[in-house]
Amino acid sequence: MPINYLREFTRPERSDATNRRLGRSLAFVAGAANAGGFLVVGQYTSHMSGIVSSLADSLALGNITIAVAGLSSLLSFLAGAATSAILINWGRRKQLRSQYAMPLVLEAALLLLFGLLGSNLETHHLLFVPATVCLLCYVMGLQNAVITKISKAEIRTTHVTGLVTDIGIELGKLFYWNAGATPQDLVRADRKKLVLLGSLLLSFLIGGLAGAAGFRHLGFVSTVPLAIVLITLAVVPIFDDMLADRC
Repeated sequence: MPINYLREFTRPERSDATNRRLGRSLAFVAGAANAGGFLVVGQYTSHMSGIVSSLADSLALGNITIAVAGLSSLLSFLAGAATSAILINWGRRKQLRSQYAMPLVLEAALLLLFGLLGSNLETHHLLFVPATVCLLCYVMGLQNAVITKISKAEIRTTHVTGLVTDIGIELGKLFYWNAGATPQDLVRADRKKLVLLGSLLLSFLIGGLAGAAGFRHLGFVSTVPLAIVLITLAVVPIFDDMLADRC
């Protein structure tokens, strides 16, 4: 049934299959939010490598204003990840079915807030652009921590550097020449892992295309479908908890 299928996305009992489905869905949302955010504020917010490098460069060159902005983005990402950990661990202690769903509902609400902030960017540029960047970094940290905890650090969704690296490693194993190798020296690729990594990368790319096209042609209303996706992933375990409280 559709209800049972949706329940599997964020229920506490996990499997490799449900983790993969959730990971692909969140990678799509992350790609869309990242691309849309770039069109709005001119900065990618899903990965910290560039932000930390920019922070270091700005400090070295004495650009304090840019350095403060970079530090704010970094702290926002950290705060988002910490929030996920707090919500999940609190939900686990309370034995809630929605322990993994709560951060996604919060992410959905913040994406809608991003849409509302966007309507003020033109008139209050100096105030709302930094706030929007920090909000998106917080959302990315929030989401990445959710899937990291669920998959025990096997899946990441908000940046592709690690994905591409792991894909390269597995491809190197796949095409390694094993002729003449002893059984203990055989090199074999993890084909299931390679398919998973490739699907996550493709989901992020498709999400980026959808987000860029949506924000270009529809504007900030494009945040609504992303929020709906997240709520759909989270809603059934939340209702399960509500029904349990009534019993």
